[in-house]
Amino acid sequence: MRSTPDSKTHWDNLYAAKQPHEVSWTQPVPTASLNFIHSFALPKEAPIIDIGGGDSLLVDHLLAEGYQNLTVLDISGKALAKAQQRLGKLSQRVRWIEADIREFVPDTSYALWHDRAAFHFLTTTPDTSRYLDVTRQALQPEGFLVLSTFSLEGPDRCSGLPVQQYSEPTLSARMPEGFTKMRCIQQEHYTPFQTTQSFLFCAFRRAA
Repeated sequence: MRSTPDSKTHWDNLYAAKQPHEVSWTQPVPTASLNFIHSFALPKEAPIIDIGGGDSLLVDHLLAEGYQNLTVLDISGKALAKAQQRLGKLSQRVRWIEADIREFVPDTSYALWHDRAAFHFLTTTPDTSRYLDVTRQALQPEGFLVLSTFSLEGPDRCSGLPVQQYSEPTLSARMPEGFTKMRCIQQEHYTPFQTTQSFLFCAFRRAA
């Protein structure tokens, strides 16, 4: 399925209506993501892209740590505008891309592709295949891929939409040829509503 005006409208409306404390995915400190990124020991100038980053605080932390080549992609311009407003002048150090990942045509290559909770909204084989095709196009040889989805113990819906839950074996099996699993962890995310959601984080590396 290709994106429709309705899919973009859904997310624009959500971000326009809700503040960070009113959405389940908010993380003041994205600990698991940062731990994976630190483990790769990338140089500070390495190109990094955050897929579905929206107004996530990951980019704030990476900027504070001195990373210099950051891109945030999201389908919602409203989400990106919120992040830019929050960062102020620092937002000029980030490249912002408003696009549906299924229609994204990368014009550069990345050392790290990070995605917390975008991939699991793709619930059909054509959509996941297209996503992974784009990932392979965009990722440098020996580049890193971090995917985080709801685990089998996580919700089966989010923000009014169905999601695809994954286990370590099923997510690993979905990877195309040329990607090697490094490690996976399961993490309990504590939402602003004092509930928990079970996430699976997996790191893969593209072959040389």
